[in-house]
Amino acid sequence: MLNIVISLVVCLLVHTGLTLYAGVEQWIASIAAVASFMLLYFLLTRFVMKKIGALMEVAQRDIQAGRSEKAVKVLQGGFKYAKWQFYIKGQLNAQIGTILYLKRDFAEAFEYLQKGFVRHWVAMGMLGICYMKRNKSNKMIDTFDKATAANKKEPMLWNLYGFCLDKIGQKDKAIEVMEKGLKKTGGNEALQANLDALKTGKKMKMQAYGDLWYQFHLENQGTLIKQQTKAIQGRRNLVKR
Repeated sequence: MLNIVISLVVCLLVHTGLTLYAGVEQWIASIAAVASFMLLYFLLTRFVMKKIGALMEVAQRDIQAGRSEKAVKVLQGGFKYAKWQFYIKGQLNAQIGTILYLKRDFAEAFEYLQKGFVRHWVAMGMLGICYMKRNKSNKMIDTFDKATAANKKEPMLWNLYGFCLDKIGQKDKAIEVMEKGLKKTGGNEALQANLDALKTGKKMKMQAYGDLWYQFHLENQGTLIKQQTKAIQGRRNLVKR
């Protein structure tokens, strides 16, 4: 990454300049060189992350205004900073892939999600689902294994993994994953309830997660319409009161 390269070059120049031209002792020059490296690396990293943060804010406003395509273009503009800082490219790919997935552009979303950042658990979950829908069970499992390893404390991710395993007919593995998730998260009511459901031959209930669940588009349209209708009726009842 360029920020490290530039910082190292400056570090060497400082050390060389102090020892060869200023007659400074080696240990003093070394301390000064390391200090210059750390300071410059910090400043460059901060500068780049501020640029990325600004792009994220603009993209978020576009998403809230229903301008998904514009949000994607804004985030794509951030790829020019990828060569400066580690993980930026993966984070941008994950974010863009998530936006495209939400608008049901699954084919294009898949291209970005494959290159996403593993700690972006929503993007990784979406990628796992993409593999499941493409009948690539091994890829799906590998993706969820990486995601849960990097996001051990996220109950929804363990639930999603178990749900997908059950959906492809691997109920025993789903139970195993859910039990592991309970241990890693330190206990979770939704995880426990769905684990009990699997063990008793019942379906997992994910609707309690609300929009966090519906964003993965694993419910059929009929169910979504019912949920939206209930939400509208609930709001009307609140207004009447």
